[in-house]
Amino acid sequence: MGHRIIGCGRDKTAAEKISQSVGPTHEISVVDVSSDAQVASWAVHVLEKFGPPDFLINNAAIIHQTAELWKIPSTEFDAVIDINIKGTANVLRRFLPAMVAVNRGIIVNFSSGWGRSTSPGVSAYCATKWAIEGLTQSLSQELPANMAAVALNPGIIDTDMLRACFGADARHYPKPETWAKKAAPFILSLSPKENGKSLDIPF
Repeated sequence: MGHRIIGCGRDKTAAEKISQSVGPTHEISVVDVSSDAQVASWAVHVLEKFGPPDFLINNAAIIHQTAELWKIPSTEFDAVIDINIKGTANVLRRFLPAMVAVNRGIIVNFSSGWGRSTSPGVSAYCATKWAIEGLTQSLSQELPANMAAVALNPGIIDTDMLRACFGADARHYPKPETWAKKAAPFILSLSPKENGKSLDIPF
């Protein structure tokens, strides 16, 4: 659609595969967003090369094994918190100053249906997505008038993470490629008037 995509992920092989598919106009880097140092280094590079983003999309998240809260290993619990909450905060911390300086940009923080409701067995994940909702609400009150921050529930998508929770039933939900055809135009339509809203991808 004519937009340049600058993205990152932890998996080098996946990042290289995406880079090859989207071509040289775009740039996909290997970054662990739970590391503020890695995000800081990446942000310096991105801002120097491309300038402040028009859309800053925080969608990194993992989920723990389905289990009661007291049975979730501390290492899994910590990883979910570090990526889902701290990862979002790290990216915001490193990109927002440049966006605020030019008073332009839309921030989209991925929430979840489990950021507005709960289910047994996913307590840590629910905690992180409820946190994203609160973080986004507060951030929206701090931004200048020409910017916006929204919490976006992407809906239920047939991903590896969903399969970890739903098993074979995940196949009944849209594939990422199908989802993107509706999600991309919706996200690109967002404007400052949506600031502070909790939104859902219409499906």
